[in-house]
This record gives sequence, structure tokens and C-alpha cells, in this order.
Amino acid sequence: MKQIKWVFVLYAVAAAVSIGGIGVAIAERSILGILSCIIAVIVVMGLGFKTKRKMRENGQL
Repeated sequence: MKQIKWVFVLYAVAAAVSIGGIGVAIAERSILGILSCIIAVIVVMGLGFKTKRKMRENGQL
């Protein structure tokens, strides 16, 4: 079994929390909350993909 890459677990949890935050913001009818959570999801997912590409290029994956 391969080693767990904890950085990817943290990115996944952060993305899931941000997606959940979108739902909470919708329930609260907060436009600012919705937009900030959408931006957070985009940033976290982008960082995750960037980290994965960098680790793949360095032979760590």
C-alpha cells in the first residue's frame, strides 16, 4: 500500500469545507458568502492540481 500524501488530504478537506460553505451561504442568503466560498474552492483546487503537477515532475508521485 502506498503512503498517504497528507497535503492532498488537507486540500481535499479544505475543498469539501468550502463546498459546504456554499450551501450554508445559500441557506443564509449571503451573496458575499457564496462568492467567497466559490473563490475558495477554485483557489484550493488550483493549488491542489499545481502541487500534484509539481510533485509528479519531481518524481515524488
